[in-house]
Amino acid sequence: MKQALIGIAFFAALFPNSFALAETDWLQVDAALGKKATVIGAVHKYGFPRGDLHVKLENVDIKPGLALGGWVAFEPAGDAAMMMGDLVLTENEVGPVMKSLLAGGVQVTALHNHLFRATPATFYMHVGGHGDPAQLAKTLREALAQTKTPFDASAASPAADQKIGFDVGQVEQILGFQGKNNGGVFQFSVPKAERISAGGRALSPAMGIANAINFQPTDDGRAAISGDFVATAREVQPLLKALQSNGIEVTALHNHMLDDEPRLFFVHFWADDEAAKLARGVRAGLDAVHAAPAS
Repeated sequence: MKQALIGIAFFAALFPNSFALAETDWLQVDAALGKKATVIGAVHKYGFPRGDLHVKLENVDIKPGLALGGWVAFEPAGDAAMMMGDLVLTENEVGPVMKSLLAGGVQVTALHNHLFRATPATFYMHVGGHGDPAQLAKTLREALAQTKTPFDASAASPAADQKIGFDVGQVEQILGFQGKNNGGVFQFSVPKAERISAGGRALSPAMGIANAINFQPTDDGRAAISGDFVATAREVQPLLKALQSNGIEVTALHNHMLDDEPRLFFVHFWADDEAAKLARGVRAGLDAVHAAPAS
């Protein structure tokens, strides 16, 4: 018996995340948020698309997958979990949500825009925390109760099988990565090459530190694109130049975290043009931020 306990302790020291994952009752987290997680490795990720909002930019009706996709993710960290997320809010929701989160011990790490000229305007609140994931989820749900964020899956986002109206294969070939159809928006998630950490712990790309590239078809092989590139300080200026020289509008430059290492800056963008042309501009952006090679 003593030898067995020693063996367990030795294994736990070597693989602390495995024990944290085993000890967490993720059904409690699901219940607190009213949703099922998407599990990516050890990360449990929950989506909060603002399917209730009808946002328009120029002639484009913004789909949730393009620029209205809130989320929160939990990654085991010792005997608890690290939480990060990005909440999509209207102007009058920002104050009540922030007050509720702070009262519940959840950090607000950034607040900013992603788009210009969109009506109604939307804002993006980044959150973080460390502790019992079920309690963090409860605090988050109480904060989102101050908004009209839909929790019913059928109301939250459009049907997942909506067709993509441009040459997907051509865009994938130009970018060098495979994408996925999320409710009629073709999405790419491209990790950075270097190791990223926060709070002294390495982070999974699923915790919101991968380059996010979204293509929403408009018409005649065109697409609207939005998302964010993840850049270190020395990569920011080359990235801005690469995007502007390819006709892609830079709409925001800011942080998402408070204690990331190396320090990261997130560059949001917008364009509406021929899909293959935009893909070449996005590829130039990925080259500027030293994205990880395709696997």
